[in-house]
Amino acid sequence: MKVLYPRCAGLDVHKETVVACVRIALVRGDARHEVRTFGTTTGELLRLSDWLAEQGCTHVAMEATGVYWKPVWQLLEGSFDLVLANAAHIRNVPGRKTDVNDATWIADLLAHGLVQASFVPPAAIQELRTLTRTRKQLVRERTQHVQRLGKTLETANVKLASVLSDIVGVSGRAMLQALIAGESDPERLAALGHGRLQSSRAERVEALRGRVTRHHRFLLALHLEQVEALERAIASVEAEIEQALAPFRHHVERLLTIPGVKDRVAQVILAEIGTDMARFPTAGHLISWAGLCPRNDESAGKRRSTRVRPGTPWLKITLVQAAWAAVRKQDTYLRAQFLRLKSRRGPKKAILAVAASMLTAAYHILRDDVDYRDLGPDHLDRRDRARRSHYLVRRLRDLGYEVTLREAA
Repeated sequence: MKVLYPRCAGLDVHKETVVACVRIALVRGDARHEVRTFGTTTGELLRLSDWLAEQGCTHVAMEATGVYWKPVWQLLEGSFDLVLANAAHIRNVPGRKTDVNDATWIADLLAHGLVQASFVPPAAIQELRTLTRTRKQLVRERTQHVQRLGKTLETANVKLASVLSDIVGVSGRAMLQALIAGESDPERLAALGHGRLQSSRAERVEALRGRVTRHHRFLLALHLEQVEALERAIASVEAEIEQALAPFRHHVERLLTIPGVKDRVAQVILAEIGTDMARFPTAGHLISWAGLCPRNDESAGKRRSTRVRPGTPWLKITLVQAAWAAVRKQDTYLRAQFLRLKSRRGPKKAILAVAASMLTAAYHILRDDVDYRDLGPDHLDRRDRARRSHYLVRRLRDLGYEVTLREAA
Protein backbone atom coordinates (compact mmCIF):
# COMPACT_ATOMS: atom_id res chain seq x y z
CA MET A 1 0.00 0.00 0.00
CA LYS A 2 1.32 3.41 -0.95
CA VAL A 3 2.72 5.57 1.85
CA LEU A 4 1.41 9.15 1.61
CA TYR A 5 3.19 10.62 4.64
CA PRO A 6 6.72 9.21 5.25
CA ARG A 7 7.11 11.00 8.58
CA CYS A 8 3.95 11.19 10.66
CA ALA A 9 2.74 10.53 14.19
CA GLY A 10 -0.26 9.07 15.98
CA LEU A 11 -1.38 10.29 19.41
CA ASP A 12 -3.42 8.33 21.95
CA VAL A 13 -4.80 11.10 24.14
CA HIS A 14 -5.99 10.58 27.71
CA LYS A 15 -6.81 12.85 30.63
CA GLU A 16 -3.31 12.82 32.15
CA THR A 17 -1.09 11.26 29.47
CA VAL A 18 -0.49 11.40 25.72
CA VAL A 19 1.16 8.38 24.10
CA ALA A 20 2.87 9.48 20.87
CA CYS A 21 4.16 7.16 18.17
CA VAL A 22 6.36 8.56 15.38
CA ARG A 23 6.38 6.50 12.18
CA ILE A 24 9.31 6.97 9.81
CA ALA A 25 9.21 5.16 6.47
CA LEU A 26 12.42 3.33 5.47
CA VAL A 27 13.85 2.79 2.00
CA ARG A 28 12.95 -0.92 1.77
CA GLY A 29 9.27 -0.27 2.43
CA ASP A 30 9.46 -0.99 6.14
CA ALA A 31 8.90 1.59 8.85
CA ARG A 32 10.54 2.51 12.14
CA HIS A 33 8.35 3.36 15.12
CA GLU A 34 9.38 5.32 18.17
CA VAL A 35 6.99 5.72 21.10
CA ARG A 36 7.13 8.18 23.98
CA THR A 37 4.68 9.16 26.71
CA PHE A 38 4.07 12.77 27.75
CA GLY A 39 1.89 14.46 30.33
CA THR A 40 -0.98 16.78 29.48
CA THR A 41 0.27 19.91 31.22
CA THR A 42 1.27 22.82 29.01
CA GLY A 43 4.98 22.22 29.57
CA GLU A 44 4.66 18.54 28.65
CA LEU A 45 2.67 19.32 25.52
CA LEU A 46 5.33 21.83 24.44
CA ARG A 47 7.92 19.03 24.90
CA LEU A 48 5.73 16.82 22.72
CA SER A 49 5.62 19.49 20.01
CA ASP A 50 9.41 19.93 20.11
CA TRP A 51 9.98 16.16 19.90
CA LEU A 52 7.65 15.79 16.91
CA ALA A 53 9.45 18.67 15.17
CA GLU A 54 12.86 17.05 15.86
CA GLN A 55 11.62 13.83 14.27
CA GLY A 56 10.59 15.75 11.14
CA CYS A 57 6.88 14.92 11.41
CA THR A 58 4.61 16.69 8.95
CA HIS A 59 1.23 15.15 9.86
CA VAL A 60 -0.22 14.23 13.26
CA ALA A 61 -3.43 12.30 13.94
CA MET A 62 -5.32 11.86 17.20
CA GLU A 63 -8.64 10.48 18.40
CA ALA A 64 -11.56 12.70 19.42
CA THR A 65 -11.47 11.68 23.10
CA GLY A 66 -13.97 13.76 25.09
CA VAL A 67 -12.53 17.25 25.49
CA TYR A 68 -8.98 16.03 26.19
CA TRP A 69 -7.89 16.40 22.56
CA LYS A 70 -8.65 20.13 22.46
CA PRO A 71 -5.60 21.49 24.36
CA VAL A 72 -3.34 19.12 22.40
CA TRP A 73 -4.84 20.37 19.14
CA GLN A 74 -4.46 24.02 20.16
CA LEU A 75 -0.76 23.66 21.02
CA LEU A 76 0.11 21.66 17.89
CA GLU A 77 -2.01 23.69 15.47
CA GLY A 78 0.08 25.75 13.09
CA SER A 79 3.18 23.56 13.47
CA PHE A 80 1.79 20.37 11.88
CA ASP A 81 -1.04 19.25 9.62
CA LEU A 82 -3.48 17.87 12.17
CA VAL A 83 -6.11 15.19 11.65
CA LEU A 84 -8.86 14.50 14.19
CA ALA A 85 -10.21 10.96 13.83
CA ASN A 86 -13.52 9.49 14.94
CA ALA A 87 -12.69 6.67 17.36
CA ALA A 88 -15.40 4.47 15.81
CA HIS A 89 -13.73 4.73 12.38
CA ILE A 90 -10.23 3.62 13.45
CA ARG A 91 -11.04 0.88 15.92
CA ASN A 92 -8.33 -1.80 16.07
CA VAL A 93 -8.66 -5.59 16.26
CA PRO A 94 -10.32 -6.55 19.60
CA GLY A 95 -8.11 -8.13 22.23
CA ARG A 96 -4.94 -6.26 21.31
CA LYS A 97 -5.62 -2.89 22.88
CA THR A 98 -2.91 -1.00 24.71
CA ASP A 99 -2.00 2.67 24.63
CA VAL A 100 1.18 1.94 22.66
CA ASN A 101 -0.70 -0.24 20.15
CA ASP A 102 -3.37 2.44 19.73
CA ALA A 103 -0.81 5.16 18.98
CA THR A 104 1.06 2.87 16.55
CA TRP A 105 -2.17 1.90 14.80
CA ILE A 106 -3.20 5.54 14.36
CA ALA A 107 0.24 6.39 12.95
CA ASP A 108 0.10 3.48 10.45
CA LEU A 109 -3.38 4.44 9.29
CA LEU A 110 -2.36 8.07 8.87
CA ALA A 111 0.74 7.15 6.87
CA HIS A 112 -1.39 5.35 4.28
CA GLY A 113 -4.12 8.00 4.18
CA LEU A 114 -6.73 5.77 5.84
CA VAL A 115 -7.84 8.26 8.52
CA GLN A 116 -10.96 10.24 7.67
CA ALA A 117 -10.58 13.69 9.19
CA SER A 118 -13.37 15.01 11.39
CA PHE A 119 -14.64 18.55 10.99
CA VAL A 120 -12.82 20.97 13.30
CA PRO A 121 -13.91 24.61 12.78
CA PRO A 122 -11.62 27.62 13.26
CA ALA A 123 -11.05 29.01 16.74
CA ALA A 124 -13.59 31.84 16.35
CA ILE A 125 -16.33 29.40 15.32
CA GLN A 126 -15.36 27.04 18.15
CA GLU A 127 -15.83 29.87 20.66
CA LEU A 128 -19.21 30.75 19.16
CA ARG A 129 -20.20 27.07 19.26
CA THR A 130 -19.28 26.84 22.95
CA LEU A 131 -21.42 29.90 23.72
CA THR A 132 -24.51 28.69 21.83
CA ARG A 133 -24.29 25.25 23.44
CA THR A 134 -23.85 26.80 26.89
CA ARG A 135 -26.94 28.95 26.30
CA LYS A 136 -28.97 25.89 25.35
CA GLN A 137 -27.85 24.06 28.50
CA LEU A 138 -28.76 27.06 30.68
CA VAL A 139 -32.19 27.30 29.03
CA ARG A 140 -32.75 23.61 29.76
CA GLU A 141 -31.78 24.09 33.40
CA ARG A 142 -34.13 27.06 33.71
CA THR A 143 -36.98 24.99 32.26
CA GLN A 144 -36.27 22.23 34.79
CA HIS A 145 -36.52 24.66 37.70
CA VAL A 146 -39.76 26.12 36.32
CA GLN A 147 -41.17 22.60 36.16
CA ARG A 148 -40.11 22.01 39.78
CA LEU A 149 -41.90 25.22 40.76
CA GLY A 150 -45.06 23.82 39.14
CA LYS A 151 -44.68 20.49 40.95
CA THR A 152 -44.25 22.23 44.29
CA LEU A 153 -47.38 24.32 43.68
CA GLU A 154 -49.35 21.18 42.75
CA THR A 155 -48.14 19.51 45.97
CA ALA A 156 -49.59 22.48 47.89
CA ASN A 157 -52.80 22.18 45.77
CA VAL A 158 -52.25 25.60 44.22
CA LYS A 159 -53.46 25.30 40.61
CA LEU A 160 -51.57 28.30 39.29
CA ALA A 161 -50.59 26.54 36.05
CA SER A 162 -54.30 25.99 35.27
CA VAL A 163 -55.08 29.72 35.14
CA LEU A 164 -51.75 31.13 33.89
CA SER A 165 -49.96 30.15 30.70
CA ASP A 166 -46.59 31.06 32.26
CA ILE A 167 -46.17 30.69 36.01
CA VAL A 168 -42.94 32.74 35.94
CA GLY A 169 -44.40 35.57 33.87
CA VAL A 170 -45.17 38.99 35.34
CA SER A 171 -48.39 37.89 37.06
CA GLY A 172 -47.12 34.46 38.06
CA ARG A 173 -43.91 35.81 39.52
CA ALA A 174 -45.79 38.40 41.59
CA MET A 175 -48.04 35.68 43.01
CA LEU A 176 -45.09 33.40 43.73
CA GLN A 177 -43.23 36.14 45.58
CA ALA A 178 -46.34 36.88 47.64
CA LEU A 179 -46.72 33.17 48.49
CA ILE A 180 -43.07 33.01 49.54
CA ALA A 181 -43.53 36.12 51.71
CA GLY A 182 -46.31 34.34 53.61
CA GLU A 183 -49.47 35.63 51.91
CA SER A 184 -52.22 32.97 51.95
CA ASP A 185 -55.38 34.94 51.19
CA PRO A 186 -56.50 33.83 47.66
CA GLU A 187 -58.33 37.14 47.10
CA ARG A 188 -55.18 39.18 47.64
CA LEU A 189 -53.10 36.77 45.58
CA ALA A 190 -55.57 36.87 42.68
CA ALA A 191 -55.50 40.69 42.74
CA LEU A 192 -51.81 40.57 41.78
CA GLY A 193 -52.72 39.22 38.33
CA HIS A 194 -52.35 41.41 35.28
CA GLY A 195 -55.57 42.85 33.90
CA ARG A 196 -55.09 41.21 30.50
CA LEU A 197 -55.14 37.64 31.79
CA GLN A 198 -57.55 35.30 30.01
CA SER A 199 -58.71 33.65 33.24
CA SER A 200 -61.32 35.41 35.35
CA ARG A 201 -60.71 36.68 38.86
CA ALA A 202 -63.03 34.05 40.30
CA GLU A 203 -61.08 31.27 38.58
CA ARG A 204 -57.81 32.62 39.93
CA VAL A 205 -59.19 32.88 43.45
CA GLU A 206 -60.33 29.26 43.36
CA ALA A 207 -57.02 28.08 41.88
CA LEU A 208 -55.01 29.88 44.58
CA ARG A 209 -56.97 28.36 47.47
CA GLY A 210 -54.35 25.85 48.57
CA ARG A 211 -52.47 24.65 51.66
CA VAL A 212 -49.02 26.23 51.48
CA THR A 213 -46.69 25.25 54.33
CA ARG A 214 -43.30 26.53 55.38
CA HIS A 215 -41.71 23.61 53.50
CA HIS A 216 -43.46 24.65 50.29
CA ARG A 217 -42.37 28.27 50.72
CA PHE A 218 -38.76 27.19 51.15
CA LEU A 219 -38.83 25.14 47.93
CA LEU A 220 -40.62 27.89 46.00
CA ALA A 221 -38.03 30.46 47.10
CA LEU A 222 -35.18 28.11 46.23
CA HIS A 223 -36.38 27.32 42.70
CA LEU A 224 -37.44 30.90 41.93
CA GLU A 225 -34.00 32.11 42.98
CA GLN A 226 -32.41 29.56 40.66
CA VAL A 227 -34.65 30.65 37.78
CA GLU A 228 -33.66 34.29 38.24
CA ALA A 229 -29.95 33.41 38.50
CA LEU A 230 -30.15 31.36 35.30
CA GLU A 231 -31.97 34.18 33.52
CA ARG A 232 -29.12 36.54 34.41
CA ALA A 233 -26.60 33.96 33.16
CA ILE A 234 -28.52 33.52 29.89
CA ALA A 235 -28.60 37.28 29.36
CA SER A 236 -24.83 37.41 29.94
CA VAL A 237 -24.22 34.62 27.41
CA GLU A 238 -26.52 36.36 24.90
CA ALA A 239 -24.43 39.52 25.15
CA GLU A 240 -21.23 37.51 24.63
CA ILE A 241 -22.74 35.77 21.59
CA GLU A 242 -23.58 39.13 20.05
CA GLN A 243 -19.94 40.19 20.37
CA ALA A 244 -18.67 36.89 18.95
CA LEU A 245 -21.08 37.22 16.01
CA ALA A 246 -19.81 40.64 14.97
CA PRO A 247 -17.47 39.30 12.22
CA PHE A 248 -20.22 36.97 10.93
CA ARG A 249 -23.21 39.32 11.00
CA HIS A 250 -23.45 39.32 7.21
CA HIS A 251 -23.77 35.52 7.13
CA VAL A 252 -26.45 35.61 9.84
CA GLU A 253 -28.49 38.08 7.79
CA ARG A 254 -28.28 35.73 4.80
CA LEU A 255 -29.47 32.75 6.84
CA LEU A 256 -32.43 34.73 8.20
CA THR A 257 -33.94 34.72 4.70
CA ILE A 258 -34.74 30.98 5.06
CA PRO A 259 -38.38 30.38 6.20
CA GLY A 260 -38.52 29.30 9.84
CA VAL A 261 -35.02 30.57 10.64
CA LYS A 262 -34.82 33.27 13.31
CA ASP A 263 -31.87 34.77 15.18
CA ARG A 264 -31.15 31.85 17.49
CA VAL A 265 -31.48 29.25 14.75
CA ALA A 266 -29.16 31.21 12.46
CA GLN A 267 -26.64 31.53 15.28
CA VAL A 268 -26.69 27.78 15.95
CA ILE A 269 -26.32 26.91 12.24
CA LEU A 270 -23.35 29.24 11.93
CA ALA A 271 -21.76 27.97 15.15
CA GLU A 272 -22.11 24.31 14.18
CA ILE A 273 -21.06 24.33 10.50
CA GLY A 274 -19.02 27.54 10.24
CA THR A 275 -18.78 29.71 7.15
CA ASP A 276 -16.28 27.76 5.03
CA MET A 277 -18.31 25.23 3.04
CA ALA A 278 -15.18 23.97 1.26
CA ARG A 279 -14.84 21.49 4.13
CA PHE A 280 -17.92 19.69 2.77
CA PRO A 281 -17.57 18.64 -0.91
CA THR A 282 -21.35 18.71 -1.47
CA ALA A 283 -24.51 19.55 0.40
CA GLY A 284 -25.09 15.80 0.73
CA HIS A 285 -21.88 15.44 2.76
CA LEU A 286 -23.09 18.16 5.13
CA ILE A 287 -26.51 16.50 5.52
CA SER A 288 -24.84 13.16 6.25
CA TRP A 289 -22.54 14.79 8.82
CA ALA A 290 -25.55 16.39 10.52
CA GLY A 291 -27.38 13.03 10.67
CA LEU A 292 -30.38 14.09 8.58
CA CYS A 293 -30.30 11.25 6.06
CA PRO A 294 -30.88 7.46 6.29
CA ARG A 295 -27.88 5.35 7.14
CA ASN A 296 -26.35 2.79 4.76
CA ASP A 297 -27.02 -0.60 6.33
CA GLU A 298 -27.28 -3.29 3.67
CA SER A 299 -26.32 -6.96 3.60
CA ALA A 300 -27.01 -9.66 0.97
CA GLY A 301 -28.91 -7.11 -1.09
CA LYS A 302 -31.35 -6.29 1.72
CA ARG A 303 -31.72 -3.00 3.54
CA ARG A 304 -31.54 -3.84 7.23
CA SER A 305 -32.20 -0.36 8.59
CA THR A 306 -33.09 3.08 7.29
CA ARG A 307 -32.87 4.92 10.59
CA VAL A 308 -31.05 8.24 10.52
CA ARG A 309 -27.53 8.44 11.87
CA PRO A 310 -26.96 10.12 15.27
CA GLY A 311 -25.10 13.09 13.78
CA THR A 312 -24.64 16.23 15.85
CA PRO A 313 -27.60 16.65 18.25
CA TRP A 314 -27.08 20.38 18.74
CA LEU A 315 -27.68 21.12 15.05
CA LYS A 316 -30.26 18.42 14.29
CA ILE A 317 -32.64 19.35 17.13
CA THR A 318 -32.49 23.05 16.23
CA LEU A 319 -33.14 22.38 12.54
CA VAL A 320 -36.12 20.12 13.29
CA GLN A 321 -37.64 22.82 15.52
CA ALA A 322 -37.09 25.39 12.78
CA ALA A 323 -38.62 23.01 10.22
CA TRP A 324 -41.88 22.84 12.20
CA ALA A 325 -42.03 26.64 12.04
CA ALA A 326 -41.17 26.68 8.32
CA VAL A 327 -43.96 24.29 7.28
CA ARG A 328 -46.58 26.62 8.79
CA LYS A 329 -45.78 29.32 6.25
CA GLN A 330 -48.21 29.14 3.35
CA ASP A 331 -47.25 29.01 -0.34
CA THR A 332 -43.67 27.82 0.15
CA TYR A 333 -41.68 24.90 -1.20
CA LEU A 334 -40.92 23.62 2.31
CA ARG A 335 -44.62 23.37 3.21
CA ALA A 336 -45.40 21.64 -0.10
CA GLN A 337 -42.56 19.17 0.49
CA PHE A 338 -43.81 18.42 4.00
CA LEU A 339 -47.41 17.81 2.93
CA ARG A 340 -46.30 15.64 0.02
CA LEU A 341 -44.13 13.38 2.20
CA LYS A 342 -46.44 13.37 5.20
CA SER A 343 -49.17 11.50 3.32
CA ARG A 344 -46.77 8.69 2.35
CA ARG A 345 -44.07 8.51 5.05
CA GLY A 346 -45.63 10.14 8.10
CA PRO A 347 -44.93 13.48 9.82
CA LYS A 348 -41.64 12.51 11.51
CA LYS A 349 -39.83 11.49 8.35
CA ALA A 350 -41.39 14.39 6.47
CA ILE A 351 -40.11 16.95 8.97
CA LEU A 352 -36.61 15.44 8.82
CA ALA A 353 -36.69 15.85 5.05
CA VAL A 354 -37.69 19.50 5.46
CA ALA A 355 -34.84 20.02 7.96
CA ALA A 356 -32.43 18.49 5.42
CA SER A 357 -33.75 20.86 2.74
CA MET A 358 -33.19 23.83 5.06
CA LEU A 359 -29.61 22.69 5.73
CA THR A 360 -29.08 22.31 1.97
CA ALA A 361 -30.27 25.89 1.51
CA ALA A 362 -27.91 27.06 4.27
CA TYR A 363 -25.01 25.27 2.54
CA HIS A 364 -25.59 27.09 -0.76
CA ILE A 365 -26.27 30.42 0.96
CA LEU A 366 -22.96 30.30 2.84
CA ARG A 367 -21.01 28.88 -0.10
CA ASP A 368 -22.30 31.31 -2.74
CA ASP A 369 -23.08 34.28 -0.44
CA VAL A 370 -26.65 34.68 -1.72
CA ASP A 371 -30.11 35.03 -0.16
CA TYR A 372 -32.63 32.20 0.01
CA ARG A 373 -34.74 31.78 -3.13
CA ASP A 374 -37.93 29.80 -2.65
CA LEU A 375 -38.70 27.25 -5.39
CA GLY A 376 -42.42 27.80 -4.98
CA PRO A 377 -45.24 25.53 -3.76
CA ASP A 378 -45.75 24.04 -7.26
CA HIS A 379 -42.12 23.12 -7.85
CA LEU A 380 -42.63 19.42 -7.18
CA ASP A 381 -45.68 19.33 -9.46
CA ARG A 382 -43.80 21.06 -12.25
CA ARG A 383 -40.85 18.71 -11.86
CA ASP A 384 -42.86 15.55 -12.38
CA ARG A 385 -45.93 16.79 -14.26
CA ALA A 386 -46.40 13.60 -16.25
CA ARG A 387 -46.24 11.36 -13.19
CA ARG A 388 -48.64 13.61 -11.33
CA SER A 389 -51.17 13.63 -14.19
CA HIS A 390 -50.99 9.83 -14.49
CA TYR A 391 -51.64 9.51 -10.76
CA LEU A 392 -54.66 11.83 -10.88
CA VAL A 393 -56.16 10.05 -13.92
CA ARG A 394 -55.82 6.73 -12.15
CA ARG A 395 -57.54 8.08 -9.04
CA LEU A 396 -60.47 9.39 -11.12
CA ARG A 397 -60.81 6.05 -12.93
CA ASP A 398 -60.86 4.27 -9.57
CA LEU A 399 -63.81 6.51 -8.67
CA GLY A 400 -65.68 5.41 -11.82
CA TYR A 401 -64.93 8.27 -14.22
CA GLU A 402 -63.73 8.02 -17.82
CA VAL A 403 -60.91 10.51 -18.33
CA THR A 404 -59.41 11.87 -21.54
CA LEU A 405 -56.42 14.25 -21.29
CA ARG A 406 -56.00 17.14 -23.72
CA GLU A 407 -53.48 19.98 -23.63
CA ALA A 408 -54.98 23.35 -22.80
CA ALA A 409 -54.80 26.06 -25.44
